[in-house]
Amino acid sequence: MEDDNEPEQSCWAHLPDVCLRRVFHWLDNRDRSRAALVCRRWNWALYSGSLWRSRTITFYGRSSRAHTLELQSALKCVKKFSKYLEHLEVKLLNPYNTAFTQKFQVTMKSLLSHLGECNSRLVSLSIKYLELDRSVWKNVVRVQFIKNLATFLKRMSKQLDYLNLKGARVTLEEGCDLLNSLTCLRDKSFISEINIEDFFCLHLPVYSSTLFHQTMSKFHSLVILTFNYNCISDELLDILQEQSAHSLCTLNIKCHIRDPHGQVVWGMSWANLAKKAPKLNVNFFFERVMNHDHLARILLVEIPVRSISLRSCYFSDPDWTMRPTLTNLLPAYCHVLQKLTLELNNDHQLLDDELLQLVLSCKKLLFLEIWAFLSVTFMERLLQNRAERKCILTTIKVRLCASKLPFPSSLQYPEKGEVPMPIERSLTETLTTLPVLCFSNIMSPEMGLSSLLGHVQNTIEI
Repeated sequence: MEDDNEPEQSCWAHLPDVCLRRVFHWLDNRDRSRAALVCRRWNWALYSGSLWRSRTITFYGRSSRAHTLELQSALKCVKKFSKYLEHLEVKLLNPYNTAFTQKFQVTMKSLLSHLGECNSRLVSLSIKYLELDRSVWKNVVRVQFIKNLATFLKRMSKQLDYLNLKGARVTLEEGCDLLNSLTCLRDKSFISEINIEDFFCLHLPVYSSTLFHQTMSKFHSLVILTFNYNCISDELLDILQEQSAHSLCTLNIKCHIRDPHGQVVWGMSWANLAKKAPKLNVNFFFERVMNHDHLARILLVEIPVRSISLRSCYFSDPDWTMRPTLTNLLPAYCHVLQKLTLELNNDHQLLDDELLQLVLSCKKLLFLEIWAFLSVTFMERLLQNRAERKCILTTIKVRLCASKLPFPSSLQYPEKGEVPMPIERSLTETLTTLPVLCFSNIMSPEMGLSSLLGHVQNTIEI
């Protein structure tokens, strides 16, 4: 490949630089290093800043030789082309002992120090799932890592626009110190997006912390904020209203059963924030918080909710019922809700009618994902209503399991291999206008669905 005059190399010899860089964009670090040895032109093209604006570094807890070489190559490239770097993502996968976390801390200290001296373009930093509360982190190593990260954030505070520390699991004081590092130089920060989901240790009632409120009051232009419900309070909503109402567009709120979520938050605080921030949309992600009384305390009618995800994670309680939530709570958002995800262990109750009525009442609902025990006729009725334009769904993802549910005695199941004509007609009419329809893990010994799905296998993702 060194002789550009060879006929087989003519296409590469005359390839425009912009196309060459586009090809190199898809290569990993090791292949790029090898490509740089081919010829001067390729070596020159690989020094283009556009190829090194975004980098991902992955630390493997149980690494193989290939993983070690990949990590070494990634670190070498980040340092070599650090002046071009704008987006950096660091992944820490399965740290399994203290020696590994100590090595990670030393490596990150060197990397952050180098970037702090050589880089002036970094606008996005993501370091996820550190889980600093685990025993694999010795206290001295943990303290040193947080100190190094805080120093780096302070140095980069003027240019950083996005920070993701999801899953850090730090104490309240450590977390506030890290966030305050972004405001040290000017006592305020104009960073636009912060992800602090699972940022604090479990069980911490962050909502009652004056230190946390003081820290959040220093952020003046937040556009997207992702955090846990144990941070929510009237004080925080007032701070967001005062400091970021002009820019705030999205709040992503996770509520986990192990996090405190019993605090009282007044609807007036939500109403005032929504009034001052007219572009605001709120997305809720519930994990194992399924009790109606708990949800009713959180899902206030004044909240401009765009998305709700309710995941039971195999939660099972014979006294629990989802029906009040579907019939009384969620319909309050029928004029604003656009995305609904339900993962329910409802093997003791049939919810087809309630779910269908909820979907039809939500006039802006575009995305529906359900993992529950449902009858096949539920999909027939849903698709028929979609075909009749009684709902505007563009994406439907359904995991059906009908083997444990009692079905109406009037429902006649076809013999194996027969296609239920009403369902076939609904599918035929609806698939022409429905961009995404996904069935997965369909289990129904009563119905021969394989024949039905065979008619639309090119359209439905199975």
